[in-house]
Amino acid sequence: MTTRSYREAGVDIDLEASAVHALVEQLTFRREGSFPMHGGVGHFAGLIEFGEMVLALAVDGVGTKMLIADHLHNWTSVGIDCIAMNVNDLYVMNMEPVAFVDYIATDALSVEKMAQIGVGLNRGAELANLNIIGGETATLNGLVNGLDLAGTCLGVQQKDRIVTGEQIAPGDCIVGVPSSGIHSNGLTLARKLVEEHAGWEERLPGGKTFGEELLTPTRIYAEALEVTAAVEVHGMCHITGGGLRNLNRLGSVGFSITDPLTSQPIFAWMAEAGGVAAEEMYRTFNMGMGYVFVVATETVDAVTGIVPDARVVGEVVAAPGVWLEGTAIT
Repeated sequence: MTTRSYREAGVDIDLEASAVHALVEQLTFRREGSFPMHGGVGHFAGLIEFGEMVLALAVDGVGTKMLIADHLHNWTSVGIDCIAMNVNDLYVMNMEPVAFVDYIATDALSVEKMAQIGVGLNRGAELANLNIIGGETATLNGLVNGLDLAGTCLGVQQKDRIVTGEQIAPGDCIVGVPSSGIHSNGLTLARKLVEEHAGWEERLPGGKTFGEELLTPTRIYAEALEVTAAVEVHGMCHITGGGLRNLNRLGSVGFSITDPLTSQPIFAWMAEAGGVAAEEMYRTFNMGMGYVFVVATETVDAVTGIVPDARVVGEVVAAPGVWLEGTAIT
C-alpha cells in the first residue's frame, strides 16, 4: 500500500499533541523561592527568571534522520541537526544560545561513528556560537536499537528583550526564510516514500541523491539575533514538526500565507510520488520555509537587508488559524 500521510507512515501528530497535553497537565508543581518559571508552558523554549535576565532551556534530537545517516554510513552532519533543532527554538524567543549538552543512547558503541558525530556537533556549535560543556553517553542494549542523538541548550536574554508573539497584530507582515531542505522533521514519511518509490542512490534534479538530500543538515538561523537587535520584531517561528501549524503557537490571531516560498524539488517529488495532499505536506514538512519573522510593514526592508534570502510570504489577519492561499491548515 502506498504511504500517503504522516499517520500512515507511523507518526500521528494529532495523537502526539494529545499525548503531550496529557503529560503537561500533570506538571502542576512550581518551585518555591528564587528563580521561578517565567511565563507558561507551551512556547518553543522554557524560561527561568534570573534577576534582570531570563534563562531558557530547549531540548530536541535528530530523530529518524539518524537512520538515513546509518544507511549512508555518514554521521558527520547529524550533530549540526541536533544543535540546530535546539538553537532555532531559542532564536524564536530572541534568546541567545550559550551552552549545550548532548545525550547519546545506543545499543553498541562505535568509535568511528562517535568521532563523526563529534565533527557535526563541533560545526553546529561554531555556527551557533555556543560552548558544548558536556554530555552523556549510555549503552542501552535491549532498550535501544541503533543510536539516538539528542541534546539540551541553554540560552540567555535580558527580560525586556524576550519575543513571545504578544505584540503581533493584524496587518503585520509575515517574512519567510528558506530552509535548507527537510531539516529534521517528517523524516519517517520521507524515508518511506523513498523506499517505496525510489532508491537512496537515485538522483534528484540538481544532482543530489535522495540520501544526500534527506541528510542535508538543518539550517541554523543565527541571523535572527542580528535582526532583533536592528528592528522591532513582533514574533518569530521555527517551522518544525506540524509544518505551518507551528504559527499557531504565536497567538490567537490568524496567519495568512498568500505567497509561499518555492520549495526544494524533494517536496514536489514526495507529493507526486506518494500522492500526498498539499495540506498534508504543509502540516508535516516546512515546504521550503524554515523560519518566520512577523514584523510591521515599515521594517520589512531592514529584515531582508540582514537576511537577503528572506521575503514577505503573507500577512497577519484577525481570523484565528493558519491559511495557505485561502485554505485552512488544520
